[in-house]
Amino acid sequence: MDKIANDCRATLWQPFDIYVANSVLPVALYGCETWSLMLREERRLRVFENRVLRRILGHKRDEVTGEWRKLHNEELNDLCCSPYIVRVIKLRRMRWAGNIAPMGERRGVYRDLVGKPEGQRPLGRPRRRWEDNIKMDLQEVGCGGMDWIELGEDRDKWRAVMNAVMNRWVP
Repeated sequence: MDKIANDCRATLWQPFDIYVANSVLPVALYGCETWSLMLREERRLRVFENRVLRRILGHKRDEVTGEWRKLHNEELNDLCCSPYIVRVIKLRRMRWAGNIAPMGERRGVYRDLVGKPEGQRPLGRPRRRWEDNIKMDLQEVGCGGMDWIELGEDRDKWRAVMNAVMNRWVP
């Protein structure tokens, strides 16, 4: 009986493993360390993730009516133990910030992500910068008053922050 249960679990999780490790997620998250996400984009990414998981996991038979129906978001989250796609993006962005901080202004990557653009600013509200997202992520973890560049330059402190992020965001 255990062999049958293991075979069923293997056939269920094989497509999910393709999503997480091999195909869909790495392609969708290519370069996400440098993205500056607004709430609208985060919502769109969650919708994309749920759509892909529904396609992979299929429909469920309703116990009361006996009809097939789509899985609800809570059921998808219960079946899949992986963190949300937005949390993965935030985690990768924080990890990348720890690599960027010690570089200093002499490096082009640092200037592109942290520097101030020259010239006139367009009308309207200023766009959210990558650095603003890092500050918001630190606030979410509980390190809001600290300067992320100083934290990133001290490897031990940054490692402690990353451990707090991992414990909070990854189940």
